[in-house]
Amino acid sequence: MLIDPYIQQILISIGIGVILAQGLNIITGLTGQLSLGHAAFMSIGAFSGALLTIRTGLPLPLALLAGGVVPALAALAVGWPILRLSGDYLAICTLGFAEIVKVVFLNLELTNRAFGLTVPQPETTIPLPLLVLLAALGVTLFAQSVRSSRFGRALMAIRDDEIAAAAAGIDVASHKLQAFAVSAFLAGVGGCLYAHVLGYINPSDFGFLKSVDMLAMVVLGGLGSVPGALLGATILGAAPELLRFMATYRMLVYGAMLVALMVFRPNGLLGGINLVEFVMRRSGRPPRRTGGSP
Repeated sequence: MLIDPYIQQILISIGIGVILAQGLNIITGLTGQLSLGHAAFMSIGAFSGALLTIRTGLPLPLALLAGGVVPALAALAVGWPILRLSGDYLAICTLGFAEIVKVVFLNLELTNRAFGLTVPQPETTIPLPLLVLLAALGVTLFAQSVRSSRFGRALMAIRDDEIAAAAAGIDVASHKLQAFAVSAFLAGVGGCLYAHVLGYINPSDFGFLKSVDMLAMVVLGGLGSVPGALLGATILGAAPELLRFMATYRMLVYGAMLVALMVFRPNGLLGGINLVEFVMRRSGRPPRRTGGSP
């Protein structure tokens, strides 16, 4: 690509952030289940894909698939007991799971312990920055299809009132578990891309602050909003680099910007707007009604 490498790095950071934010938005924004441990699924996907590439020379598309499937299976295993909880209790459990995964990877011989892994650059016909952006676009369209589907409407019903959703015939436990697995799959894909693009991963890279970064993207854009997650990831992915000229004050301005946005837009920048409505509003057309009273 005929783009400055520095700009490419920013675009890659934004693309991976979009994938992670859209994944977390499914379980936290649509389903209403607060997760503070999504960095664990990102790390599982990163190390799974990296190890397959290093040990078997697996092509990148297959490594990405495996990098998504392994954390999805982990989410199914851990989600069955902890998704019976909600609110702060669920957040603490997911945070504890993330710390367990990090400590295990830091002491596991397979992951080279605290030294981390050097991942060879994959051979692709598409430049990696473009591949990351295409993956981000694909994940965004997938997230919108989930939100607009019957499954997505069931998730939003669970978010609004679990008792009413169960009374309407929705299997609450099953839908929560499926949403958790889909969310973990996307986090794993984002982690696998992160590993192959960066070329080096360390378990310490996937700590608590990484989960907070993902949550900040979703909250900033608007919980449950697909374009909101896209916008939040774009802003938070680019802001640290765009403010780099301020040297030691850039993180102060970065934090103040987040506080100001949350004060003036407590529901997020695009809270409550789905992708179809967003495009129609921008084009000047009224949103299409799907049913119900006018």
